Amino acid sequence: MARIEGVDLPRNKPVWIGLTYIFGIGQATARKIVANIGLEPNMRVFQLTDHDVARIREEIQKNHRVEGELRKVIAINIKRLIDLGTYRGLRHRRGLPVRGQRTHTNARTRKGPRRATTKRR
Repeated sequence: MARIEGVDLPRNKPVWIGLTYIFGIGQATARKIVANIGLEPNMRVFQLTDHDVARIREEIQKNHRVEGELRKVIAINIKRLIDLGTYRGLRHRRGLPVRGQRTHTNARTRKGPRRATTKRR
């Protein structure tokens, strides 16, 4: 089983799809990594040799920010927005949508479950 950046890649998937299991690597980036190394695009993860895995790991470490390091950078950026008091920072602080979505209806993912209101008599 290939283990890259602390993530076990699924054995029976193509290499480029397996790489998308790593936080910070999407489909386009995964395809570029596979192309830069010169691997067959539809090669399966279980077919990788130790040498191939080492080359993938080296390519990712050299050219991409992934997993813990990326999460840290994102958290620092959000904290900076909150500290500056920007509109986006206030939205983060209040747990509301940040990118202009409506909140009259929807936005349940950010706002959480509905709170029951008591009727006044």
